[in-house]
Amino acid sequence: MPLRRWIDSTNNAIEGILHAAKTQRHLRYHFYSAVAVLVLGYVLGLERTDFLIVAIAVILVLLAEMINTAVEYIVDMVSPEHSEKARVVKDVAAGAVLITAFGAAVLGYIIIFPYFGRIFEKGIHIATHSKEDITLIAVILVLIIVVVLKSYSGKGHPLRGGMPSGHASIAFSAWVAVTYITESFTASMLSFMLAVVIAQSRITVKAHTPLEVIAGALLGAGITFLLFYIFY
Repeated sequence: MPLRRWIDSTNNAIEGILHAAKTQRHLRYHFYSAVAVLVLGYVLGLERTDFLIVAIAVILVLLAEMINTAVEYIVDMVSPEHSEKARVVKDVAAGAVLITAFGAAVLGYIIIFPYFGRIFEKGIHIATHSKEDITLIAVILVLIIVVVLKSYSGKGHPLRGGMPSGHASIAFSAWVAVTYITESFTASMLSFMLAVVIAQSRITVKAHTPLEVIAGALLGAGITFLLFYIFY
């Protein structure tokens, strides 16, 4: 079935991200940096265009690091023995990552530095954002943190198993977001019950343990609530 094939393809793609995060500490550092930059952008209140440019720069760094990882695996398969040409290929790929990261850092400095200037002029002030924008950043941060935590646990697959449950994290993140966006008790209860059903299903199909599901629920709900508390 097309849907099943799409799910399998998505699972394989996320598996690649998780494997790279598990085996490449530099990629994990880039994920940490991505979280820090995105949160800093929200705190400083970057304008939409500036935030978009910074976000694209972050994506390019992550993309370059993953391509570099893929190149290293290919080189190791093609040339398992020590080879000068293989070393050069790896060095060039690593150089591409360095250039991308350096360019992103310069770009970030050019865009973000003026916002720090405003802090010295007007004092520290955390920018407020729309409910929709907070929901978006919450989902992104929850996904990144789930990937990083699963990379450290080294167990499970992206859409099945491992600490914490990604399904529970997103489901309970959505529950908190719906509660804030609709300000409706009925909508909040319905989304909460749906989140519980999703979380329970992960235990029923034995994809996760109760502890992994509870951890995922607390992670998703906690991060989303904290972001709404800070930025709304």
